[in-house]
This record gives sequence, structure tokens and C-alpha cells, in this order.
Amino acid sequence: MATLNLFSQPWQPTISPSFCCSNSNNNISHTYQNHNSISINSKLHFCSNSRQLSVISQLSSPSSKSGSGSSWLQSSSFVAGIEYRKRPLHSVFPTKPAQVSSVEDLYEFICSGPLLDKIGITQDQVAESIDNWLLYGRYLCRLFKLNELYLTEPQKARIYHYYVPVFLWCEQQIAEHQSKFKDGEEIPPLVIGFSAPQGCGKTTLVFALDYLFEVIGRKSATISIDDFYLTAEGQNKLREANPGNALLEWRGNAGSHDLAFSVETMITLTKLTREGVKMKLPRYDKSAFNGRGDRADPSTWPEVEGPLNVVLFEGWMLGFKPLPVEAVKAVDPQLETVNKNLEAYYDAWDKYIKSWIVIKIKDPNCVFQWRLQAEIAMREAGNPGMTDDEVRDFVSRYLPAYYAYLPTLYSEGPNGSDPQHLLTIEIDEGRNPILAAI
Repeated sequence: MATLNLFSQPWQPTISPSFCCSNSNNNISHTYQNHNSISINSKLHFCSNSRQLSVISQLSSPSSKSGSGSSWLQSSSFVAGIEYRKRPLHSVFPTKPAQVSSVEDLYEFICSGPLLDKIGITQDQVAESIDNWLLYGRYLCRLFKLNELYLTEPQKARIYHYYVPVFLWCEQQIAEHQSKFKDGEEIPPLVIGFSAPQGCGKTTLVFALDYLFEVIGRKSATISIDDFYLTAEGQNKLREANPGNALLEWRGNAGSHDLAFSVETMITLTKLTREGVKMKLPRYDKSAFNGRGDRADPSTWPEVEGPLNVVLFEGWMLGFKPLPVEAVKAVDPQLETVNKNLEAYYDAWDKYIKSWIVIKIKDPNCVFQWRLQAEIAMREAGNPGMTDDEVRDFVSRYLPAYYAYLPTLYSEGPNGSDPQHLLTIEIDEGRNPILAAI
């Protein structure tokens, strides 16, 4: 068996590399800033030199007890070179090594993934494009500082059963979107919406996709519904207008977002079709006013320049549809106002989204456990984190909306979505995709 040696070249992490890409006769060449080059031109073979790359990550050993663990990313500091979310990215993985011994073994592992049928890729197509699977896997290992020769089973699953398949689906969606326009026409970016509960890993997924788009030469922008929260002053007015409603006391639920600002931002983003046209992406500072939060100073907002190919738009309540009043009141009477507020959200958010990814969970109570794991990991890393009671109070303000709106989201799809442009991914408690029950 041929040995899989993807990391044979010495490499210094360069989070925002300059890539020169060409694609001719199925021969893909990527040249990095440090002038190392990779050339791939066979189906089940990855070319490399004989020098071995040392392990660049030291993964700690998480406890197997529920609610505790450590990040599968060595630290959050390495993400500083890519502006996406200015917050730590945490997930939990066991650390038993599972060596990837050959390209053939990895091919079989890829083909065993639960998403291939969903994204319309056959095993033969995997074989024909194995070069790209290997390349994308290598990029992600570099991004997350993982040694690809000793990936744990969950790390392999996260990369080859989840991130790479979702990336390939997004590429399909972009290609189909662009095919609708004639030569010479300005093509607006495709807006892909990610609807997923808090803590399930959507931020890390979007972070990985944004990076892969960068390395293949696509221009992408990332935005979150968090970035559209009302200012601190607006939140105070909302709270005063709804005394006694715990769901609107803090930011989060429908009504706590600046929808006019959302529309203005989405319209501007979709007009970034030409080189030289720029805009700043809004960001929200959750630490302001002792955690009450406020819109970040515009001087700190990242700038993006056209022509954009794709906008990755993520949020926990994207695609939620208003329900009959009695239905929401049966879950929590306080939801009645939230439900009324939700009526305006389609025109502010959902109508701009042309392709959807819905990350489905079996039990909304997982949100508490995931959030608790993240806060424990942050505290253990010496960063500020909520106490267990604060986490419980925080999550309790979202659970009524989850119980009310997730069943319809899962059965009917997001508000205004097209089933042909919808990818639903069911995940387990470890945040990895699973085969949906029939």
C-alpha cells in the first residue's frame, strides 16, 4: 500500500497565504508564499518529497465526562490572521490516534461518510477527485494545526465526513448560481444561509469554509445574525417596552435585531460585483456594557472587496417561520411577542438567502451541554467564561424558540427555501454528521 504522506514538506503556518492557482488538464498547482509547491495529477496518489513535517499541534486529553473537555483546536490565538468571529472556537474530541496509512484507506473512509448521497457525489466521483479531497484535507489540517498522519477518528470524520463534503456542496451551489448569468453580466454573490443551534459548531464550520474559499481563490464574506443586534441603547428600549418578558430582556430572540440595518447590509453585500468596490462588515461586541453588548466601533469592522463570489450568513434562528399564536403560547406565553416580531424577518434576512444548510439536532437540550463545554474550556484556558448557572440562564432564554420553531424548520425547511438548494445535516452529540433515521 502506498503511504499517505501529505505533510512531507516543512511548513510555517501562514493563515492568510497568497495563492497562485491554475487548473489545466486536471493538473492543479498551488504555490504558497514560501514558494513550496504541490502538484497533483493522479486519482489515488499524492505527490510529496521525503522530508517529514513535525507535529504542529499538542492536543490535550479531555475528560470523558459529560460537560468537560478541551478544544480540538490547539488554541484560539492562531485564528487571528483570518477575520471571522472574534471569539474562541471550541469543540471536544477524544485523542485516541487513528493513523491514516494509505490513500486507499482514506478513500474508503471518505466513501463511508453520511453526506455523500446528500450532496450527490458517487464513490467513482470521489475516486476521480481524490486529489482535491486530499488537498482540502491538508489545508484544514494546517488551519487547525493537526497532524494528518495521526488524526483521531472524530477529527477524520470532522474533516472528511463533514467540512470537505459541505465545501463541495457549496461549490456546486456557486457553480449553478453563476451558470444562470450570461457572459459579461455582473454576478451577485450567492448568499448561503447556515441555520443551526448555538454550540453545534456552525461558527467553526463557516470558519473552515471561508478559509477553503480563500485558498482556492474565491472571494467570500462572512456575516452573522449577531452582527445585527440592536445597539445597547436599542436593547434598553426593547427591554423597557417589554417589562417582565424574560425572552426580550437580553439580546437573542426576534425583536432584538436592527432589521433596517440588516437590509442595508445585505443589499450592499449583493452589490459587490466589481473589483475595487468595498464595504465594511458590521461586527458586534458582546463584551461591552458588562456583557450586555453593543455594536462594535466601525473602525474595527473588517473590510471586504468585490467581486464577491459567496456570502456565508449564519445564525441560530435563520429560517424560522412565524406560527399560529396558540401554538407558540402553548410552548411559552412570552413567545407571543417574539412570534409577532418574527413576521418581519423574512424580508430582512431570509429572502436574500438562495442556498441553505440546516444543521439538525435531536434534542435542544444539547445546546446547554455544548455551551457548558465551551465555557469550561475557556475558563480552563484562562479566559473569562460564564459559570454553570449563568450558562443555564443564558440558554433558557433560547429554548422556548427552539421548541416552538425547530420542528417546522426541520419538516418544511427554512422560510422561503427551495428544496433543490437545501442541505440538511443531522449531527450527533459530538457535533459530527450522522445518517438520518428513515
